[in-house]
Amino acid sequence: MESTKKQPVRVTYIWLSGKDAHHDIRSKDRTMYMTAEELKKNPKELNAESFFPIWNFDGSSTGQAKGLNTEILLRPVNAYPCCLPRISSGKIPWILVLAECYLPSGEPTADNSRAVARDAFDELLDEHPWFGLEQEFFIVDRNGRPYGWPTHGFPEPQGPFYCSSGAQFAWGRKYVDLHLEVCLEMGLNVSGTNGEVTPGQWEFQVGPCEGIEMGDQMTVARWVLLRILEDADLDVDYRAKPIQGDWNGSGLHTNFSTESTRKENGLDAIYEYIDRLRKTVQKDIVFYGSENNVRLTGKHETSKATEFSSGVGTRGTSIRIPNSVAAERRGYMEDRRPAGDADPYLITSRLFASAVGLKGTALDIASPLHEKDWMSRGFEKSALIFFFFFKALLCNKNIEDKKKLKKNVATKSKNNVRKIKQ
Repeated sequence: MESTKKQPVRVTYIWLSGKDAHHDIRSKDRTMYMTAEELKKNPKELNAESFFPIWNFDGSSTGQAKGLNTEILLRPVNAYPCCLPRISSGKIPWILVLAECYLPSGEPTADNSRAVARDAFDELLDEHPWFGLEQEFFIVDRNGRPYGWPTHGFPEPQGPFYCSSGAQFAWGRKYVDLHLEVCLEMGLNVSGTNGEVTPGQWEFQVGPCEGIEMGDQMTVARWVLLRILEDADLDVDYRAKPIQGDWNGSGLHTNFSTESTRKENGLDAIYEYIDRLRKTVQKDIVFYGSENNVRLTGKHETSKATEFSSGVGTRGTSIRIPNSVAAERRGYMEDRRPAGDADPYLITSRLFASAVGLKGTALDIASPLHEKDWMSRGFEKSALIFFFFFKALLCNKNIEDKKKLKKNVATKSKNNVRKIKQ
């Protein structure tokens, strides 16, 4: 009798909306009723059994639908136990469901990057691509000012903050530690954290994860951090370069390996991948984050956005081969180009597709709307800024030339007058 008795369970659905894939992670809750036997199962197992129902939301309120029929369907694709801190006793079980967005017609929404990535990974399953993502971010207040920074002015220059200890340099550790422990309790492969170079900047690493699971876990980890900081009236800034000037930006460094690179003499496959990536650099970079051109300047441990480079143990290149990998001649490589706000589904699938040489995938001809609009806009903006800056320089030069010309004419006129008088 007890095994059939059902109890209430809090189930939170989360999904990526049409704006971006790093901060605009929407969620809503529903109450479900489950038996003790069902609760003993891992939520992933329940999801595989199609236990969680398809739900829906108003797409016009998220910018994902227009017209009369604005209903967007939420199709569960993954599930985890939710271990966020509770206001109450915490006796009610809590499950987190990650969902994809679909139109009523059954087609993925135009911003569904997970569907695009899944198609790419499915083309070459035998390679078993593994990923590890290093998420850099800033803890900020509601006005966007980095946590711990003075109200006016700036803190001391970066240098003592990286991997620091003590209240003088490590600002916001309690939130980072809580995030780590909550993620581990939820079964996420968070492999570490550390303080970053700029004050108020931190990093957490997720992985290794295979294929589409990498995007799932990073999306959930990002949402968990947003919720933890929300309770403290704080926020997180994942953007590529939130603070201009001599301060490090935020990346989403992507560690990548396949069956071919992990086997004996896999270093040869890594160099083959690098050669392919060199040829696709202009196409790949569009997927790697909004306004990433401001971050990829060749300074602050970055490569240049318009150039491709690689090296062993290097951190100012597009691709880094770790020293240990070069010594063992197998393992993984690190793509250091993705920005902190990049879509984890797109960067992993795009890197995989370009490295192994997949042809004809959706990634070659299309990208979800939010990436087309927001990512490419950064490069268009930088081109315009450069154009107007260059134009201004020319104008200034012309003005200076005219001033010099007038001065020369005036000088010559004075000299001629003197000669006449003489």
